[in-house]
Amino acid sequence: MLFKGISGSAFAAVGCDLNDPDRDVKRLFPASTGYKTAYLSVGKMGGEALLAQVEKYLGDEFSGIYETIDVPYTVYTILNGKETIGYIHGINQKGQYGGLQVFLAFDTKGVITDFYYQRLTGKDAAAMRAPGFAAQFKGLAMADFTSYNPVTRIGIPDGIKQRENDDFFATLRAVKKNLILMDIFVFNPDS
Repeated sequence: MLFKGISGSAFAAVGCDLNDPDRDVKRLFPASTGYKTAYLSVGKMGGEALLAQVEKYLGDEFSGIYETIDVPYTVYTILNGKETIGYIHGINQKGQYGGLQVFLAFDTKGVITDFYYQRLTGKDAAAMRAPGFAAQFKGLAMADFTSYNPVTRIGIPDGIKQRENDDFFATLRAVKKNLILMDIFVFNPDS
């Protein structure tokens, strides 16, 4: 046992929440008047069958503490009054120099409206946090990542300038996984 009173299973599920949701929601959606949170997992939404489907679409298997069937994913539904105006969802992803936290903001149709790192370390972190890097993801959707394979690193979506570091490819994997999960959780939950 690693810590007295905490079993190994306590470390199995690692979600990704906004550090300051009130600030971040307002920054990403200036017209918002509030938000709701939902905690979803692949296990609760469809179990092993859904996990197999997610891994197939991703082109890679889940592994490690960031990717178990019971990881709780936080989906922020952004409101203007009672109307939904968008969503925010983040993914933990193993990077070269530690964990990355990649957040995407979406419109109501599943198109990325913003991208940012909540956590990123490494020698190329400053360049990857630059507004120009984030801007490459705006306007992209699930269809743009369908051909990208995170194992072979082939099929990078048009308009994304390749960087030669492992954190870049970890980011692309996180974006694709984020898009797949949002498609399942929000945009097409019955397909």
